[in-house]
Amino acid sequence: MPAKISGTRHKVDVLIIGSGAAGMTLALNLPGISNIAMLCKENSNDGSTYYAQGGMAAVLDEYDSMESHIEDTLIAGAGLCHRDVVQFVVEQSPNLIDWLITMGTNFDRRVSSSGKSEFHLTQEGGHSHRRVIHAADATGREISNRLGSALSKRSNCTIYTNHIAIDVITSDTLGGSPKHCIGAYALNMETRKVDLFQADYVVLATGGASKVYLYTSNPDTASGDGIAMAWRAGCRVANLEFNQFHPTCLFHPTARSFLISEALRGEGARLCLPDGTPFMHNFHDEAELAPRDIVARAIDHEMKRVGCDFVLLDISHKPAAFTKKHFPNIYSKCLEFDLDITQEPIPIVPAAHYTCGGVMTDLNGRTDIKGLYAIGETSFTGLHGANRMASNSLLECMVFARSAAADIATQTAPVVNMKSLPSWDESQVTASQEDVILSHNWEELRRLMWDYVGIVRSNRRLQRARRRIHLLQQEISDYYRYFRVNSDLIELRNLTQVAELIVHSALKRQESRGLHFNQDYPELAPDIHDTILEPLNYR
Repeated sequence: MPAKISGTRHKVDVLIIGSGAAGMTLALNLPGISNIAMLCKENSNDGSTYYAQGGMAAVLDEYDSMESHIEDTLIAGAGLCHRDVVQFVVEQSPNLIDWLITMGTNFDRRVSSSGKSEFHLTQEGGHSHRRVIHAADATGREISNRLGSALSKRSNCTIYTNHIAIDVITSDTLGGSPKHCIGAYALNMETRKVDLFQADYVVLATGGASKVYLYTSNPDTASGDGIAMAWRAGCRVANLEFNQFHPTCLFHPTARSFLISEALRGEGARLCLPDGTPFMHNFHDEAELAPRDIVARAIDHEMKRVGCDFVLLDISHKPAAFTKKHFPNIYSKCLEFDLDITQEPIPIVPAAHYTCGGVMTDLNGRTDIKGLYAIGETSFTGLHGANRMASNSLLECMVFARSAAADIATQTAPVVNMKSLPSWDESQVTASQEDVILSHNWEELRRLMWDYVGIVRSNRRLQRARRRIHLLQQEISDYYRYFRVNSDLIELRNLTQVAELIVHSALKRQESRGLHFNQDYPELAPDIHDTILEPLNYR
């Protein structure tokens, strides 16, 4: 009986998995003769970029300097940033801003005391200068819209919406050597068939893995897909124990986690207990402008100390006109929940926000597998160290997208016979009648990660999490083997894989540094090292 073959076969030069700032920037910087396919889980605005509020860090003020931005990043990263990478990224920031302006990006401006029009720069936690360029409080939306508009005019890029990647394909599938990436399988969620994309180069731009936690500021797409796919293909990952929890997300019973930009604190907003008592001065000299890990831990500490479900972020002492002008998106969103931030404080809680570790790459975005690149939050470049400094992420993803594009343009692709690549085979699976298993496992995974692998950890909590994750993986593996894939199964398979890697990384780091705080090892260790996991030597 012939195998039941699924989906359509595609042949492209470059396959970009993900449609955020990293993916779009790469596509716009590849040669115009390249045949590009871009996969989006839903639509081109479904990634984290669109929801980014604060802005992009760049040295644009005459009183600022590259060295100051570099040093601020190194300090925030708690000793783990790679200085050469930090310098590489920071020095490209002015040029990148110029490029975004040529793309039509409208950053906020102001009139200086001398009557000259200049960029309005704000200051965020960890920065010693005002260097965050922004478009009100919806910078990500502005950048995403402008890049998307420019990309829509490029005839060489086809955007495949409602496609979720399952796994990359490597040459060892065909017995080829040396190993290189030659494509990927992706579920077309409209046809419910698995398509095959053959590509000379595959770029993972899928974002982070914050959806592994119960509370997150990220959209539903942040399920660690690129990290899990690269790991299964044989790539190393690094520093996955460093998960940044944004200190301030809206706490409301009918609201999904809505991020309240750090820029509010940069403009004078104060953190207080529910009775109005400020507390950040007890934790850091910079108070509300301390690095995010310190602010998130302080909030977590105070919530547990006084037994409250939230704390308050108060900017009501600022003129209402100022707040409405600089934070129109936050102001209008809060009004939807009958909360006027010009008159009353905002109830907030920390939420998982950014994955500082990821797939190991070089300065060109290359992974351990030839032809496979990783850029943006999916990657580990060495920029963020143990704690990402605010507004360095948009900068990083676009800098490395441009360097990866330049590198791909210089490469000579291997010759692969399209007919030799196996299509997805569904002959041994059936439609599931037990999707309730997936929903239960979703809930359990995100809850145990929040409770045991959250802002504050211990060895006992981590070991408990590891045992349960292994059981979940066994159940999901059985489900994957016997039933047709769907989007929930694909994401859950990826998230349990990334959760295991996070826990394993956290157990290996026997100290507290940056975003990783373990009660059993509260001090810094004398040696400074990255936590690197290798598939061949795992466990």
